[in-house]
Formats: sequence, C-alpha cells, structure tokens
Amino acid sequence: MKAIILARVSDKKQDSNEAQILRVLDYVKCKNLTVWKTYEIEESSTKGDREKFQQVVEEITNASEPIALVVDTVDRLQRSFKESVQLDDLRKEGKLEIHFYRESLVINQNSNSSDLLRWDMAVMFARSYVLQLSDNVKRKQEQMLRSGIYPSRPPYGYKRVPIPGNEKKTHIVIDEYASKIVQKAYEWYATSSYSMDLLREKLKKEYGVDWSKGYLDKVLKDHFYYGLMTWNKGKSNEKVYPHKYPHVIEKSLFDQVQKIKAGFNKKPFKYAGKPYIYRGLLRCAHCGLAVTPEKHKGHVYYHCTQYKGKHGAKWLREDNITEQIGKVFKDIQIPEEVLNQIVTSLQSSHEGKISFRETQYKLLTSEHEKYTKRLERIYIDRLDGRITDDEYDKFYQQFREKVTEIDTQLSMLQEAEDNYYLSAKYLLELANRAYELFESSEVEERRQLIKLVLSNLRVEDEFVRYDAIKPFDTLLNYDHRQSWLPGLDSNQQP
Repeated sequence: MKAIILARVSDKKQDSNEAQILRVLDYVKCKNLTVWKTYEIEESSTKGDREKFQQVVEEITNASEPIALVVDTVDRLQRSFKESVQLDDLRKEGKLEIHFYRESLVINQNSNSSDLLRWDMAVMFARSYVLQLSDNVKRKQEQMLRSGIYPSRPPYGYKRVPIPGNEKKTHIVIDEYASKIVQKAYEWYATSSYSMDLLREKLKKEYGVDWSKGYLDKVLKDHFYYGLMTWNKGKSNEKVYPHKYPHVIEKSLFDQVQKIKAGFNKKPFKYAGKPYIYRGLLRCAHCGLAVTPEKHKGHVYYHCTQYKGKHGAKWLREDNITEQIGKVFKDIQIPEEVLNQIVTSLQSSHEGKISFRETQYKLLTSEHEKYTKRLERIYIDRLDGRITDDEYDKFYQQFREKVTEIDTQLSMLQEAEDNYYLSAKYLLELANRAYELFESSEVEERRQLIKLVLSNLRVEDEFVRYDAIKPFDTLLNYDHRQSWLPGLDSNQQP
C-alpha cells in the first residue's frame, strides 16, 4: 500500500518534523508500506482552515487506490473533531488507512468499535491539552486585572501609547481632549436639565462628536471613568476590578448620573428558582418551547406549556426522565480491557508533550535568569553612579515586570500539564463509572454530568431524545457489548 507520511509542528519551538519522520520510517518499512509522499507541515491544528492539511486530504481523495496516512501520534494529525469527519468518511469508503505510530493504532474500513473509541478519546485529550494552554491566556489576563492593568482596548477618554524604552509594549494614559468630553457629558447630564437627545445635540455643537444614543448610554454607564474596570461585561462570569489609571470623574458624579438615568422607582427583579434537576435542559420536540417543571402531590412533572398551540403534549414524571437518562450513562461505560488500551495510548502520546514542555521550560528559565541578572547589574550601576535614580526606576520596573511575567508562564506551564491529566482522569473515570456517578450525584452535579455528555435534550411524547457529545457518541453507537470484541485488522500484534 502507498503511504503518505505527515509530520506537523505548530511552531519551531516544538519537536522537529525531521525527528517525527525518522521515528516513523522504520515503522513504514516494517509494515511493508511504500512511501509515496512526505508532508512536513508547520501550521496550527486549531486555527484557520488548515490549508496544508486539506492538501493531504485532497491527495487521498483523488488517489486511485487506498492510501495509508502515517503520523507520529494523534495530536500531530489533529487536535479537534472537525478533521475526524473528513478522515472517517474516507476510511468508511476504503480510501484511507490511518497509522498512529506511538499509539500503536491503525484505523481502517474494518476497524472495530474499541479502536474507533481509542481514536476519538485520543483526539479529545489532545484537544483538552490545547484548551488548557489557551486557558493560560485567561489566567494571565486575570493576573493583569488583579494588578490593576486593563488587558484590552480602553474606553473613550483613554488611549494606549508605547512605553518609553520598550516600543513593543503599550500602556494606558488619559486622552486629554476625549476625557474632557466625557467629563462634560457627565456634568451636564447630572444637572437633570438634559434628556439623552438634548445631550447628544449639546455634545455635537460644543465638541463635534456625533454619538448615537446607544453609545452615549454606554459612556454614561462605564465604571472605568471613576476607577473600576469590568471584564467579560454582560456575561455570567462578569467581574469588576479596581484599575491603576487616572480617573476622569469622581464616583459621586457617576452615582448621581445613574440615579437620574434609573429614576427613583425601579426595583431589581430577583428570580428564585427551585432546584429541579432538568429545569432549563429540556425543550419540546414538537414546538421547541421550554419544558417546565411543576410539583403535584409530592411528585415533579415536566410538560410543554403549549403556548404556540395545543398539540397533546404529555406530562412526564421526573423519575421517568431520570430512568431514561440513567440508561444513557449505563450505555457509555467502557469495558475494563478497552479502558486499559486507552490509558496505554495516552501514555505513549504523552512523550511528545514532555519534549514540548521541557523545551518551553528551558527557554523560560533562561529568560528568567537573564532578567534577574539585569536587575542586579542596574542596582550596581546606580550605586556606582553610572545611571541616575530615574533611569534605575524605569529599568527596574521593566525588568521586574518581565521576571513576574516569566514566573507566571512557568507556573501556568505546569498547571496546564497537571490539568490535562486531571481532565483525562475525570473523563475516563466518568466513562468507567458513568451510571454510578450519575446515580450518586446531587442536583447540580447531575446537571453538569448531563451537560458534559448530552446536548439538545428534547421531549417527544413520553421519550427523552438527545444528541451525544463526542466522544460519548461513539460509546452509545456500540451499546451492545458484543461489538466491543476485537476484530482482525492490519495492526495485528504478536
């Protein structure tokens, strides 16, 4: 069989393409495959359209005979399920056989369910690792916010300018002209003499700014102007932090404006929902409306409101729903021997992650040492009079921030590694003890388990329908345990 060898790195800091190719060449000879083409790709597996990967797919699609695609490990081929759709279609057609060297896994037209599950699980954990690294960005932003630094574009009235001596970085300062407009907008509105439309006209006449009513409303509600910055505004994880930048207005002026805008009779509405297990998770399969819970004679029932018109919707007891969803969790339990195969695959593919982590760790520790030595040198230079106190303060601030940033990156590198294993351990435990965990969980934990495994839950007559989230859909496709039995494939081991 002709073979395409594919090696990929997302950046030059990772294990080289040449190293990946050398590792799989002996494997290709051992499998009596003929190297047809070799692709060395440098592109992210999670960003953009993956043009070079698509070229490989096109080669396989247009080939007149089946092709073996050989890669070092699963995460060198993909880190998400979007590629699985294309590759699996080619596999089912008999046009593609995928060889994952480190996982000792071959996927082809005749692969059994346990091998397909190992593939799906490997992709899930590869994606989990990427998500952990991307979470590092959020944690870095969190650290900046706690330090009073705003990591995004500031509101009108402020601007970003380069930091002297470090043109690649910027910091936020007051925009003298724009901040004056903001200040006057607050002062005029606080007199209670201007409606929003009159204030817009006043600002246009005096300063030439033509703001929409919505934009003016946004300016008049922004806490940033008196010292607080809001992050993830309007989302469930919205947070507020004090910032270190100069204030445009006093809080008392801000409060006066809010009082005028809100009036004196508006009261906040607070929704007090009861802890029903399936509240907000179910919709009617007939009309799409929410299925709501009600309690009658000690039992909880769920039903469609039929607000869009009567269609004979039935009432379903909560116990009945739990029984149906509990069966789903029974069906996703993995046999012990298949679970062991998955664990072995994860251990094999982790070798590449260790190499990447070690490279990153060496780079960061080297940078840390460099800036620590610079801090020591500028201190001696100040004592010897080679630099002024102002110069020392400027350099000290720059180098100290760099050391702190590197410390954060080092801790996040280790945290990403730890969280990867925690995620893997949790998901494998869920697959192995799914029903037991579901049965023993409290209301909120049970809701989280359902969201992890199922989506688009809907009630159709007396039945709960759902879509399974990958890789749990693979488990549910093979809920007859006989299908877990191994079959013959091209990766037979002695």
